[in-house]
Amino acid sequence: MARKPGRMYRNITQRSYTRRKYMGGVPGNKIVTFNMGNTKGDFPITMSILAEEACQVRHSALEAARITANRALLGKLGPANYNLVIRVYPHEVLRENKQATGAGADRVSQGMRNAFGKPVSTAARVRSGQPLMTVSVNPSNFNLAKKSLKSAGQKLPTSIRLVVDKGQELVPNN
Repeated sequence: MARKPGRMYRNITQRSYTRRKYMGGVPGNKIVTFNMGNTKGDFPITMSILAEEACQVRHSALEAARITANRALLGKLGPANYNLVIRVYPHEVLRENKQATGAGADRVSQGMRNAFGKPVSTAARVRSGQPLMTVSVNPSNFNLAKKSLKSAGQKLPTSIRLVVDKGQELVPNN
C-alpha cells in the first residue's frame, strides 16, 4: 500500500498514543541524529524555527528538514562552524485502519470491524510557538543559517517563524 499524505496526520484529532510497551510492530524512527556539527562550540548567534500552530510532525518530515538544513550548512561552513539541534522527538504512534483496494476488495476487506488500526508511523506533537530546530553560528554566517532554516521549514507541515534567540545585537543589518 502507498503511504498516505502527511495532511492526514497533521491535525491532532485523538488522544495521545505513546505506550510502546503495549503495542507491537511500531516502525523505527527515521531521524538519524538529533545534534549535528560542532556540539562543543560556543557560538554567539542562535536561531530557531518555531511552529505557528499546534500540529503533528511525522518523523519522515523531521528527517527531511534535518537533511535540508544540514546539507546547506555542512557544504558551505564545514562541520566545525555550526551546531544544528532537532528539538522535538516523535513519541506519538500513528495508527491506520488499512483497507484493501482494487478488484475484489469488497470480499477481502472487513470494513470497520476491529477498526483500532495498526501502527504505521511516529510523529511529534508540537504546540504553537514551540521550537522545532535550532542552529548556532558565528555572526558572519548569519544569512546562511537563516536561509538553511527557511528551506528546512518548507518540509514541515505547519507554517513557521524564525526567531533569533541569542546574540541579536551582533546581527548585521541587511
